[in-house]
Amino acid sequence: MLYEFLTTLKRSQKGLILICLDLVLVVVAVLIGDALLTHADTGSLGLLDLSLYLVILLPLAAGLIKFFGLHTIKLNAYGLDDIGQTLLIAAVLTVSGEALTWVSNDIPHVPFAALLNFGIIYAVLSVASRILLRKIVQRIYASRRKRKLVLIYGAGQTGQQLAAALQTDDEFEVACFVDDNPNLHNLSVLRLRVHSPNNIAMLVQRIGIDRVILAMPSAEQAVRLRLAQKLRGLGCEVLALPSFADMVLRGEKVTSSQPMQMRALLGRDALETDLPSSNSTYRGLNILVTGAGGSIGSELCRQVIRLRPAQVVLLDHSEHALYRIQRELVDMGLNVKLVAVLGSVVNPELVRETLEKHDIDVVFHAAAYKHVNIVEGNAFEGVRNNVFGTRIVADEARRAGVRRFILVSTDKAVRPESVMGSSKRLAELVIQDLATRAETTKFSMVRFGNVLGSSGSVIPLFQDQIRNGGPVTVTHPDVTRFFMTVDEAVRLVLLAGSFSRGGDVFVLDMGQPVKILDVAHKMIETAGYTPRNDRNPNGDIPVVISGLQPGEKIHEELLIGSDMLTTPHPKILRAQENYLSELEIAGALQDLRRAVQERDTELLEATLGRWVESGDKPDQVGLTIVGEN
Repeated sequence: MLYEFLTTLKRSQKGLILICLDLVLVVVAVLIGDALLTHADTGSLGLLDLSLYLVILLPLAAGLIKFFGLHTIKLNAYGLDDIGQTLLIAAVLTVSGEALTWVSNDIPHVPFAALLNFGIIYAVLSVASRILLRKIVQRIYASRRKRKLVLIYGAGQTGQQLAAALQTDDEFEVACFVDDNPNLHNLSVLRLRVHSPNNIAMLVQRIGIDRVILAMPSAEQAVRLRLAQKLRGLGCEVLALPSFADMVLRGEKVTSSQPMQMRALLGRDALETDLPSSNSTYRGLNILVTGAGGSIGSELCRQVIRLRPAQVVLLDHSEHALYRIQRELVDMGLNVKLVAVLGSVVNPELVRETLEKHDIDVVFHAAAYKHVNIVEGNAFEGVRNNVFGTRIVADEARRAGVRRFILVSTDKAVRPESVMGSSKRLAELVIQDLATRAETTKFSMVRFGNVLGSSGSVIPLFQDQIRNGGPVTVTHPDVTRFFMTVDEAVRLVLLAGSFSRGGDVFVLDMGQPVKILDVAHKMIETAGYTPRNDRNPNGDIPVVISGLQPGEKIHEELLIGSDMLTTPHPKILRAQENYLSELEIAGALQDLRRAVQERDTELLEATLGRWVESGDKPDQVGLTIVGEN
């Protein structure tokens, strides 16, 4: 009951409560201060006489509290400076009461002793009430949410500053210190016991430590890294904290406060500002985004909704991802109708109903299984979703008279050596075939390189490996990739829709590909560490060559042929590529459908190899499907 009351109060309501509390304390302090004089020679005044003083003191107290902002200070942040302001308010009220005695002869004289008592009592009660309220509120919050226990390794200045900062935190609670200095063992620092490092395992097990924080910034990077690796075996999270002075004075060198700048990994200048917007193309239209909860789909939704469409329909088979992006878009506060549709693109009835019910004008088809290794081991489901899901959505879009259909593809579709790449290439061929027969719908495709930070990208993997102390795994020393930002990728999709004439394949001029080994080294160095390899055996983070995974290529490409057409923007290119006939597409899909239904791996490999151009030579794909029976 109290928890719900506290969490629903607005900041203005909390401030009003504190002002009222202080005004009540003014009355109580006046009464107690006067009552104390009954035991003195001077005697006390009556209630009527005191009320004349209160008529002046109460508005004055309210004004002073508002002037100093005492009612706006959070209870958790109430400190020495705020106590000083309370004492100042008490002093001003005391002096004002004394001044009233001399200003008017109509106001009865109050002994200075009574006013002095009032000032002292009010100051004590005001400070004590806030400290008591803070304790009560903390207990109420703690009763509803269990705080995580933190062990601080290092009882020096940085550790003490951290412990002091966490004393008023709602989520974390410091349990104890650990320090290498034996002179500190069994002593108390900030009322917290200091233990020996030998007792860490026992403390984690007995107390239930959730997080260990290394507060020893003077130690060398390698020492802290080895210590963190050792402690992670205890089953709790381990973090390293720089000194507060370092964070303020040398922030550029502090690993924990320096996020990875993704644009530094592009190997070229970012093009977000060079790509024009597409405001007029989608304004007032009904938009469908499939795979709306994915990395590309969710960013598409964020940018599309800013273009003022009439409606955005979000389709995804993941309930959690769908809920998350819907809530995010609602919180943006834009006046655009949002509809969340839970289901799969391989369900033709659902797709048909969605297109017709919401009168869709534009479809962005971003739903796909894209993790090379996972699709390689689950080839039938990869083909079902990527090929047949695309065919179903595209067929239904053409039947419903949708104006534009844009397929989100990948550079792995160019001369693929993986099932995922082959399935995406077949999806492209399906769209190119439909584009030749569509009367109303303009079909187009967009090929991406690796989108920085997206799900399945190498960047989040490297970040996790660096955070865990390594090793950072690179599949091959010569492997290269094209990289683009998620904003570039989505702008390319939106522009493709406005440039499309039907059957187009759009790519972004992304410069030269980037070596993944260079990306790994750059990320390690940006995090404040040094790579450990043959040239630098004393480095912090080891870099290991793990070998190419099944279906993985050393170099990716964006174009199948060399013929390129221009677009209204110099950085966006239109590929001129061959495609299959309607009869060939029908035969390929028939064989694929039979392979998926019968779980026939050999037929699936043969079909993909027949219709998709591989990295070796045309009409022969180098596929080996693993993990399927």
